[in-house]
Amino acid sequence: MRLSPFSILILLLLVTISGISACAGPAGTAQEKLTLAPESALPDFVQDAPPQVKEAYRFAIANPDVLSDFPCYCGCGAVGHQNNLQCYIKEVRSDGSIEFENHAFG
Repeated sequence: MRLSPFSILILLLLVTISGISACAGPAGTAQEKLTLAPESALPDFVQDAPPQVKEAYRFAIANPDVLSDFPCYCGCGAVGHQNNLQCYIKEVRSDGSIEFENHAFG
């Protein structure tokens, strides 16, 4: 059985979340909270996408530091991507606005 790139991303995210949970210290210590951005933060081209695609983009918006730690797995290094975040976000501008990448959409 061959996994799709999206399935691989979900597996990576689950492993990351599990790892963070397993490494979390006792109550009262600093813990990283992973959240999803609101759907209103999604670019127009993702608004009518399947729920999994919307969730992946929402995760990328809210947790860029997590995705930037993962290398690309779909061969997009050839287009200059250095990490998985760049499949979702081209740039975060100085004013905080985001230029989205549609690479992860398909």
